[in-house]
Amino acid sequence: MALYVAVQQFWKANRMASIFGFRSRDPARDKQTDLARFDRLAKLLDQITAEIAAEKTGLEARYRSKSTNAAFLVESMENGSASASKLSEVGELTKSILNCEQRIAELVRQTSRMKELRHSLDAIVGEDGQGSDSHGEYVKPAGRFG
Repeated sequence: MALYVAVQQFWKANRMASIFGFRSRDPARDKQTDLARFDRLAKLLDQITAEIAAEKTGLEARYRSKSTNAAFLVESMENGSASASKLSEVGELTKSILNCEQRIAELVRQTSRMKELRHSLDAIVGEDGQGSDSHGEYVKPAGRFG
């Protein structure tokens, strides 16, 4: 939401400058510059989302491995084929599994936040490449918003 407010304030300031006849550059060029910035921000959000997904995938693989190891260890202890000294190893695996579950839950929350930010950015720019400025049309860049 803060991103949306900041962008709206930017557009308002831009309109105020045009009311008083002050323009330092061609509006089409300004809009192209703005879209390039939005495109960079979109790519950054996408990159962060991919990093989160990669971390989650790796963590889920380790989680499955630790869970399997813990299950076999507990089973072997119940069958009497493992010594009671392995109890500390079960405790370590349990702690690791719980940490994995907490981290995976946090990564899911982060992914949700990234999607919300990305959706907000898309809403600001608009699906058709036009932002909230109604004074003209955007020059569409070659990137994501083009």
